[in-house]
Amino acid sequence: MGQVKQHESALDELEGSVGTPFLHTNAAVVNAKATIAARTGVTALTPTLGALMHDDGVRFRVWAPDSHRVDVVFDRFGATVTRALEPEAGRTFSGWVPGIEEGTNYRFRLDGTRALPDPASRWQPDGVNGPSQVVDAGRFAWSDDHWKGVTLRDLVMYELHVGTFTDTGTFAGVQTRLEYLQHLGITAIEIMPIAEFPGRRNWGYDGVFLFAPSHHYGHPDDLRRLVNAAHQCGIAVILDVVYNHVGPDGAVWSSYTPRYFTDRHRTPWGAAVNLDGDDARAVRDFFIQNALHWVHEYHVDGLRLDATHALHDESHTPFLAELSAAVHDAAHGRSVLVIAEDDRRMLRVVEPSACGGFGLDAMWVDDFHHEMRRLTAGDHEGYFAKYSGTTEGVAAALARGGRLDRDASALQPFVICLQNHDQVGNRALGDRVHHGIEHAVYRAASAVLFTAPETPLLFMGQEWGASSPFCFFTDHNEELGAAITNGRRREFAAFSAFQNPRMRERIPDPQADATFIASRLRWSELGADTHQQLFRLYQALLAIRRTYAAFQFSDVNDVTACALDEDSLALVRHPEGVDSILVVARLAGAGSVDVPLPSPVQKRCWSTILTTEDRAFTASPRPVRVRTTPESMRVTFPGPAAVVLRGR
Repeated sequence: MGQVKQHESALDELEGSVGTPFLHTNAAVVNAKATIAARTGVTALTPTLGALMHDDGVRFRVWAPDSHRVDVVFDRFGATVTRALEPEAGRTFSGWVPGIEEGTNYRFRLDGTRALPDPASRWQPDGVNGPSQVVDAGRFAWSDDHWKGVTLRDLVMYELHVGTFTDTGTFAGVQTRLEYLQHLGITAIEIMPIAEFPGRRNWGYDGVFLFAPSHHYGHPDDLRRLVNAAHQCGIAVILDVVYNHVGPDGAVWSSYTPRYFTDRHRTPWGAAVNLDGDDARAVRDFFIQNALHWVHEYHVDGLRLDATHALHDESHTPFLAELSAAVHDAAHGRSVLVIAEDDRRMLRVVEPSACGGFGLDAMWVDDFHHEMRRLTAGDHEGYFAKYSGTTEGVAAALARGGRLDRDASALQPFVICLQNHDQVGNRALGDRVHHGIEHAVYRAASAVLFTAPETPLLFMGQEWGASSPFCFFTDHNEELGAAITNGRRREFAAFSAFQNPRMRERIPDPQADATFIASRLRWSELGADTHQQLFRLYQALLAIRRTYAAFQFSDVNDVTACALDEDSLALVRHPEGVDSILVVARLAGAGSVDVPLPSPVQKRCWSTILTTEDRAFTASPRPVRVRTTPESMRVTFPGPAAVVLRGR
């Protein structure tokens, strides 16, 4: 339960005339901003929405453009205490309440009707339908002053879902695995969305209170402890955020005003978020403040923006450019990255604003995954039908980053993977790529991933070949839940494996507890030899990426990727002035291949760093043999494998 100071003077101040608005002066606003800046480190674009503590009280502010009166309502000692907020320019309502402490529950009442949670609530301890609660963002004792973040050149991301990463399914549970992740060698964790969602479990893309970490994962300070501890381990924290829609259950935005949305554009979730129509300024500010609140109140090192192609925007100043600039300006000397998932594959997304771009730091591109999955696992239906599934297709994805709208001169701004939450969880059974291919093939494909010029992303558990699937799971109300279950099974009816209705019944029910539980990582299996061997390979590959200077360059002129035959490909990293790195991978069968060496690396002295069939990485080691001449190389594979070589 929320707590309020109980001494008589505070009671007298709080329980005054219900109809009397707070005394509210410009000086009070300035004082509030100065205090918040001192507490959170925010010196620009100070947060103004929600319940913000300062001095011995809280300033409440909410955008309610269709209301004539807004009251803040506290439930105290069995009684309801109501105070009116003052209207402001921009059709917001604001007021300062003395005597309010952290932990106080509150709601906003619009025009005397039912009281609603705060759209900018910092915590919903009783879920989406409960009251909002005041959180003191400045109380936490940070110890990461030394931390400067991770630059894009050093970025290796590890995507995880808080609820299934550990048995506890909490921020504290993730924290217990930070030393393991440090030992693995990744440089950042990317956390799937954590905004308060309906029910007990969710992927996070149905979030409805975007400022509030889910109460199922812990208190906001538990998230701060996780970030602080990650920084002590040299690990950045990137948070996945969803600005293109709001979840279907428990959202209050439209109750405050329908102006958050516009019918001028449509998305898969219905009306688009209003970024370019009337009142778009207030909507943009809501999302920008949300982004900055994660950066300042939680010290996160970056944001991954979900499905930015669904952020329809025809304004003169693109919302993505404005958001990216705001985040970068507010970073204050540390690296804070903004990464987009964008199906349009527009280079403009990652081009600098000075060149007319949006100025984001990187963009997810799925082409490498799709080509590699079709080549190794044989997937050919749905969107895989657009890809060749050949070594030529994989090499092209490595050399160009993907099927972009035009050629890129630099490859580093693209994030690639063998697995991520979408490419596993949106499969009917949630099966991972290593569940359906030979271990040797998976090892070879992993070597290609980690030596690629793009930024690699791992999905939790892939580093040891986790046996658990990652299924789609929800916990919506009965009516909505049934529609999701039936809709998901209909979605796969067009696939040959599920045309039989009986086979569709095998698709896990998203609403079932068992589906969620099955998706948890089984950490005990990491002790098995086969899992340990794969883990050691991932460690070794990440150490190579960290150690050799060639990985610090990503210009297209520094990379050569080519298909050697229908089963083999080569990738050379050859920036001028440093040792080159050559990877030769065979993804099916045994055989020998000739590797033509590009002119920048001819006449170099080549030595093998590792092969994926070394004794450390497999119980049945098989030698990969390499013979070199000044202009070429011949590699003989006993079966699927990859060899990584250094050219001096």
